[in-house]
Amino acid sequence: MPEDQPADDTRRNPLEVLGPGLVTGAADDDPSGIGTYSQVGAQFGYALPWALLFSYPLMVAIQEICARVGASTGLGIAQNLKEHYPRSLLRAVVVLLLIANVFNLGADLGAMGAAFALIVPGPVLPATIAFGIASIILEVFISYQRYAAVLKWATLSLFSYFAVVVLAGVDWPAAIHGTIVPHFRFDSDHVMALVAVLGTTISPYLFFWQSAQEVEEQHRRHVKPLCVSPRTAGPELKRIRTDTLVGMGFSNLTAIVIVIATAATLHKAGITQIDSAVEAASALRPLAGDLAFVLFAIGIISTGLLAVPVLAGSAAYAVAETFGWREGLARRPREAKAFYAVIALATLAGVGMNFLAINPMKALYWSAVLNGLLAPPLMFVTMLIARNKAVMGEMAISRGLAFGGWLSTAVMAAVAILFLVI
Repeated sequence: MPEDQPADDTRRNPLEVLGPGLVTGAADDDPSGIGTYSQVGAQFGYALPWALLFSYPLMVAIQEICARVGASTGLGIAQNLKEHYPRSLLRAVVVLLLIANVFNLGADLGAMGAAFALIVPGPVLPATIAFGIASIILEVFISYQRYAAVLKWATLSLFSYFAVVVLAGVDWPAAIHGTIVPHFRFDSDHVMALVAVLGTTISPYLFFWQSAQEVEEQHRRHVKPLCVSPRTAGPELKRIRTDTLVGMGFSNLTAIVIVIATAATLHKAGITQIDSAVEAASALRPLAGDLAFVLFAIGIISTGLLAVPVLAGSAAYAVAETFGWREGLARRPREAKAFYAVIALATLAGVGMNFLAINPMKALYWSAVLNGLLAPPLMFVTMLIARNKAVMGEMAISRGLAFGGWLSTAVMAAVAILFLVI
């Protein structure tokens, strides 16, 4: 097959077609996301699952656009920002991304350590440190092809939450009604819940990760950027769309399941305030039994092991592209020392946060604030890149996809304003 011709996805098995989008979607359901969804279910019962259904097309649009930018240009988001926009904008975006990612890493690693201590009683900090070190070793020393397969299979851990909802005694008519029929009051509690859901599901680190992983996939398969050979791009664009639709669908379906499970147990029992995903797991034990509790706790650890590398990796891609360093998980550590150093330092900084007297929920809140503020300007410039024929060539996105991207950007801008005024 010629080097500039992408592989026809019709000849590839489903696990090969599903990749960056599937992993990105699953990583969105990290421990901090689980905490957010648990709080929404506990506080509002079956009233707000519709918000996740609402966010699905918005997620799909912006993530597909980010994936297409990477696949079409052969460059990540930060590299495109560097080449086509003011350096000051690039620096501001990367600094905010680093801060938000480190806060998120700290909260996720802390939740993983606490969840492990629930299952195997013992001190939390040693478990947190062990998870951080294990994540660094896996990301740095395993080959990209094997590591991508590990991440792909790790998405199966999300099925633990589907098992929890089976054990939770759900009022299915109420749950289905709350999922497909919007119910909303314009008060501070409902607005903040909506802001939390959208800020958790549409996060900048996911933009950087999926775009960069499309570039990695091109390197792995030895194909050129799509803008170089647009006439052969059809199968790749179809793969990207399928991958993104499935990945974001899996992500949001899991989130809906978590909201429904906690609504059926915690909210029904009068528990309306959850301060962490671990607290949600603990509260489930007397209400849904030991099996549901263990599955929920295992899900926290498993999704954390999936999300931590994505958070650290997206930070490393952004920094490496900013400074022009060699980057990519397909490279050996000695070939991209600075890139892997950022992965290690970001993860260790997240571990270090757990030694400070920082309330984990406050860390998550400020991480969400930073993500909410960072998302709209980043989405705006990504849309400019995606529609710019000087950058994308014949692969500039269509008007239909652009409408979805601009609508997603407008919604996240409204979310950012709500963060600031409430």
